[in-house]
Amino acid sequence: MPRTDLTRRDLLLGGATGLAACAPLAALAEDAGRPLHVLHDPGCGCCGAWVRILRAEGFTVTTENSLGVALVRYKMDNGIPRAMMSCHTGRIGGYMIEGHVPAAEIRRLLAERPDAVGLAVPGMPYGSPGMGPESAREAYDVHLIRRDGSTEVFAHYAAA
Repeated sequence: MPRTDLTRRDLLLGGATGLAACAPLAALAEDAGRPLHVLHDPGCGCCGAWVRILRAEGFTVTTENSLGVALVRYKMDNGIPRAMMSCHTGRIGGYMIEGHVPAAEIRRLLAERPDAVGLAVPGMPYGSPGMGPESAREAYDVHLIRRDGSTEVFAHYAAA
């Protein structure tokens, strides 16, 4: 016959195990709850689509309109190389997020905390978040921008 009585020790051990298992999820929720402030051209529809996707992923996003030279100057002043530029720029947890970066890569950046400027998806690749259906996605890379201006591939998204 199986044992059905539950001791205080069993209860404490089970609770501790459950808390340990949930710790990584709590860290993700904390990072996603950090404010992400986005500068974008007010006439750009894909910027709004990216913001909506990040909000649906649990990020707290604020936006600010910026145009032309002022937006490019902001990017350059914050370490975004010209070759990595896209249509909108965000800041979260001390990092810059340039272009249509997927939520999973922002979470990874915040979890790993590399010594870097941030992440970029240069241009506007079709099928990246906010740029059309993922099911028709073209291949693209998410780049890590180092403090010296160099970049490396942080994540690769294959064509769908």
